Amino acid sequence: MLPYHQFFLNNGLEVIVHEDPSSKMAVFNLLYKVGSRNEEAGKTGLAHFFEHLMFGSSKNVPVFDRELERVGGSCNAFTSPDITNYYITLPASNIETAFWLESDRMLQLTLSDKTIETQRKVVIEEYKQRYLNQPYGDIWHHLRDLSYVEHPYRWPTIGQHLSDIENYQREDVWDFYQTNYTPENAILVVGGNVTKSQIERLSQKWFGPITSKKQELLAVVPEPIQQEKRVKTIEAKVPTDALYKAYKMPGKLAEGYAAADLISDLLGFGKSSILEQKLVKKGKLFASIGAYVLGSVDPGLLVFSGKMDSGVTSEEGEQALEEEIQAFLSKEISEESLQKIKNQGEAMKSYESIQLLNRVFNLAYYASLGSPELYMTEFENKSKIKAEEISSWSSKILVEENSNVIHYKSLPL
Repeated sequence: MLPYHQFFLNNGLEVIVHEDPSSKMAVFNLLYKVGSRNEEAGKTGLAHFFEHLMFGSSKNVPVFDRELERVGGSCNAFTSPDITNYYITLPASNIETAFWLESDRMLQLTLSDKTIETQRKVVIEEYKQRYLNQPYGDIWHHLRDLSYVEHPYRWPTIGQHLSDIENYQREDVWDFYQTNYTPENAILVVGGNVTKSQIERLSQKWFGPITSKKQELLAVVPEPIQQEKRVKTIEAKVPTDALYKAYKMPGKLAEGYAAADLISDLLGFGKSSILEQKLVKKGKLFASIGAYVLGSVDPGLLVFSGKMDSGVTSEEGEQALEEEIQAFLSKEISEESLQKIKNQGEAMKSYESIQLLNRVFNLAYYASLGSPELYMTEFENKSKIKAEEISSWSSKILVEENSNVIHYKSLPL
């Protein structure tokens, strides 16, 4: 388990310290428990939009990046359906600068009309370039919308419609900030050449005075159980047909999540996977195919995605995929193949732990799920799963009435 110290400020901010005296650097990671799942229809994409706004000015910091660069630091951020995460890497001797910068924008982000309009243009351009003007770029708009009918997972983090971004009002932005960017909705993890007492002092100094807003968070609408297969066909000027088939699966902390993750690995992770061997190397239908899980807090998706060889239809691809899935369901899973996948997972975990940034983020992320201890719990649960459990969950998840299929059809370029 990653060593850490944990404490809470009176305003609700959770603080975790990961001491690593072998590093001269420090990582300051501030996670807010808000993502696109905390939005409402008509105002989607606000979590991602706000990630951009946070790099504008705050009351005492005219230019965030400039102040950080002065002390040899760098920063970045990302938004997911479940969280928004900000991280700073800088020399450990300058760690207080990170406290100053992040506390100032948590407490008093400027949110001027100029900043809002500048970032609106940036995000609209990102939407067009990444999602509208790229081959297959809009797939997650279609696949999420097909797979979910009620839950806010039905739109991607960039937003459901371009018009949502275009129509944000200043009040929408301000309300989102007041509701979600609060101490009790955040987790701070500091790692590197720091000490618990040092971080306790700095946390109290810079974040302690920020009062808890205790706003009522937007309730997440649960998704009803899917009862029938859903299919959608898209036609676009793309190089070849593509197939996307997504099955509903348990959420991150639910029973069956680890099994679903292993199912996706067995079938479609890496060059030695079943689908790669059968449908790419030995087959003549797919140019590429893989499988993965989304890792969502609420019930998510186990996704198969593949690009077809030239002249091959996505319908032919789905038939071939279904034959391999049925073969997988009908055979016993060997302990040897299962252990190989588990070993790959262990190696990946060991590799991730080398980087201080990865360790700090994992502590923050699993704390957001309930406890940093869940990092090891998830790994241990996965390592203990038997082949018969994989088979049992495969028969529950990989059924047609639980699937959502996109046939992405190629029009002449």
